[in-house]
Amino acid sequence: MSEVVLYDYWRSSASYRVRIALNLLAVDYQTVPINLLEGAHREPDYLTLNPQGLVPTLVIGGRTLTQSLAIIEYLAELRPECGLLPSDSADRQHVRALAYAVAMDIHPICNLHVVAHLMSVTDKADAREEWMKHFIADGLRKLETMIGGRDGAFSFGDAPTMADLCLIPQIYNARRWGVDLSDLKRIADIDARCAELPAFQAAHPDRVKP
Repeated sequence: MSEVVLYDYWRSSASYRVRIALNLLAVDYQTVPINLLEGAHREPDYLTLNPQGLVPTLVIGGRTLTQSLAIIEYLAELRPECGLLPSDSADRQHVRALAYAVAMDIHPICNLHVVAHLMSVTDKADAREEWMKHFIADGLRKLETMIGGRDGAFSFGDAPTMADLCLIPQIYNARRWGVDLSDLKRIADIDARCAELPAFQAAHPDRVKP
């Protein structure tokens, strides 16, 4: 495989997901930091690579890939034995539903540009924190119910799937914003198990911060 390059922001949830996936698949990659706070994602060179101006972007096998879940599914198809997506179609649907509950329902509402707009239309000093706590807590409570009492150590089964790759970065964000996680027993157990795995440890923002 030719050189793999991840255009990444250390604190981005979407980038964090892809770092975990690459680590689980033991894919060696180089990182190019894209500092969102400094506007690097709006630079012409980066917009040529990723017209949305978002992170991550993954260059792999001569292809330029965007959108974290699309990247993870691409990697899962390259290495089906890795188990990021189950082999059974109904099980794949369930894992996707868990992943999408984070990536499509919680994450977009709490994204940097959304919250920046919120702060531009209100004078309320604590609006950002209230917004984050409300939507992250509400989404995770619903996800706790979706995961339910299924058997297995992780969100689905006894090995990490795409669902866990979405969940763990969202838990990191929840802690950043002081969200009360005490009632989310199943999610807390999954988070603790993932924290023991080297692929998750190496992808943690504190480990990759420039």
